[in-house]
Amino acid sequence: MGCGARQSSRMDKPPITIVIARAQNGVIGRDGKLPWHISADLKRFKALTMGSAMVMGRKTFESLPGLLPGRRHIVLTRDLSWQAAGAEVAHDADEALTLSNGEELSVIGGADLFRLFLPLADRVELTEVLADVPGDTVIDDPRSSGDWRETFREEHPEGDLPFRFVSLERA
Repeated sequence: MGCGARQSSRMDKPPITIVIARAQNGVIGRDGKLPWHISADLKRFKALTMGSAMVMGRKTFESLPGLLPGRRHIVLTRDLSWQAAGAEVAHDADEALTLSNGEELSVIGGADLFRLFLPLADRVELTEVLADVPGDTVIDDPRSSGDWRETFREEHPEGDLPFRFVSLERA
């Protein structure tokens, strides 16, 4: 996505959290959807994003079942004419930051937005699916940069698809 972000030390930058579920082979999506259904992950997603301004790409917005209650929806798109009821539209990361009015931002996808906001993020809330899952959208493990330290880990080995919740903060 050609939406640029200045790597400035914005004093007015709101807290930014990336909320992501990722398989151990890097997969985060298949055919525009999550390639798994983990109830505990959906509950955690709701708890983490409630009351925040969610930033997402257009495809992510269009994949939602509708507007998610209790959260603002800021959609980044290159399409200057795109609009949707209940969505605030931004065309680059700086515009999304401005629209936040200092409110905490939860970046929820897709892959291009994760890459765009990772250098600006303060925290990553990661659900690690402990399996290799087929998919067509992948991202690198955010920890591969060495910029993050783990502050929380909760294992969920039970069920057909074991997973863990991990919280990362900028080192």
